[in-house]
Amino acid sequence: MRRALFALLLVAGCGARPEVIVGSKKFTESVLLGNMAEQLVAAAGLEALHQQELGGTRILWDALLAGEIDLYPEYTGTLREEILAGERIAGGDDALRAALASRGLRMTGPLGFSNTYAVGMREERAKRLGIRSLSDLARHPELVLGFSHEFLDRADCWPAVKSRYRMQHRSVRGLDHEVAYSALESGDIHATDLYSTDPKIQQLRLRVLEDDLHNFPPYRAVFVHRADLAPAAAAALARLQGVIDDREMIALNARADLDKVDECEVAAGFLARDLRLAARPCAEAGLARRIWDRTVEHLFLVAVSLLAALIVALPLGVLSAKRPHVGKVVLGVVGVLQTIPSLALLVLFIPLMGIGALPAMAAMFLYSLLPIVRNTATGLGDIAPGLRESAEALGLPPGARLRLVELPMASRAILAGIKTSAVLNVGTATIGALIGAGGYGQPILTGIRQGDHALILEGALPAAALALVLEALFGLVERLVVPRGLRLEPSE
Repeated sequence: MRRALFALLLVAGCGARPEVIVGSKKFTESVLLGNMAEQLVAAAGLEALHQQELGGTRILWDALLAGEIDLYPEYTGTLREEILAGERIAGGDDALRAALASRGLRMTGPLGFSNTYAVGMREERAKRLGIRSLSDLARHPELVLGFSHEFLDRADCWPAVKSRYRMQHRSVRGLDHEVAYSALESGDIHATDLYSTDPKIQQLRLRVLEDDLHNFPPYRAVFVHRADLAPAAAAALARLQGVIDDREMIALNARADLDKVDECEVAAGFLARDLRLAARPCAEAGLARRIWDRTVEHLFLVAVSLLAALIVALPLGVLSAKRPHVGKVVLGVVGVLQTIPSLALLVLFIPLMGIGALPAMAAMFLYSLLPIVRNTATGLGDIAPGLRESAEALGLPPGARLRLVELPMASRAILAGIKTSAVLNVGTATIGALIGAGGYGQPILTGIRQGDHALILEGALPAAALALVLEALFGLVERLVVPRGLRLEPSE
């Protein structure tokens, strides 16, 4: 069994690596630029793979430093004020390039547009309250603010805005960026953070508040890549320098976000029109094929993590039952592991395991331990002393007693713990899409970003169905492995 598990992990973490892996963040513009980079690199004759929607800035940056990706689209303001903020880089882009070079990285020239952070409100409310600038907003502490989590945490965003403008707002909420737009429309929040190239500014009739104290630096779009990137790939990226202006980027974002055109097609159309690039056609799988592919990915994540948990948790559960003092420590440790937020655990694993299925399965493995260990220990501990004494009287050695008497007697409780872990893993696996693990989480993340409820359901409904199927399968397994006498309900 251990050999089988090792082989599965080897396939998940050490498959054939493409020559160039492109990453992108979890918003439309980054995905579009990632698609452009992938298609340009592929047109240069290199094998390229786009790992899209990998999460926020830190996930992409750590993956780049670890060599899990080779390049991704970034912004000069983010590099200067967030990623390298501790170095207080003075001067222009040359100073920024020098700081990157010390880490084995390089930066392309600006692509031609700047996507600066801003704060916006519904036009009607802003007009009624006479709010035109961030200084005006500061004079209305009764308003509810809702910002993306990254904006809330970044030193150059809300902390800087709050300090510079002396904001005293009592209600400031953290929301997903796309959810914030819905909350703004419904009136649950009154202002949120914006990207200056976001087409929803016009669609939702938002007023962009003037940054009158000049808090936000320029955020010129660039590609950051590893210094050892193939020269042909670096030359392909250089073709985008100075090509995309602000108006063009807004139009491209609008085609993807508002017209619901696939990002790959939007990117291919732009490259064909402006760079005369005969890009490869974008593969468009049907609904059934997409669900099947995601199901295979999801099942792989669940099966491997659950198998690893069984190998570790069952012996720990037996040990906890046989040695109660040790069991308290074991249950305490696995209980603490269960409380660690899944996203935090995934990010912590990236430097050790990179991105993709392996760190996702490692996190799921840790979350699977507690139900199995606890139920195994409880099931063995609840066996009547008389049964143990009878087994000893028959002269059975400890190993045989455990195998032939105690584990069968505790099988119902053990199986319940395994079932709990399996169902929990189905839900936890969706978070793995944030680091490129695939599965049902991928359409859910894309659907949230695009505001596409059908796409959200494309991931959510199969995940729920899979959980129900597992419940039914464990019912059948119980009939096979649990002794019939233990399955009979006591008569009233």
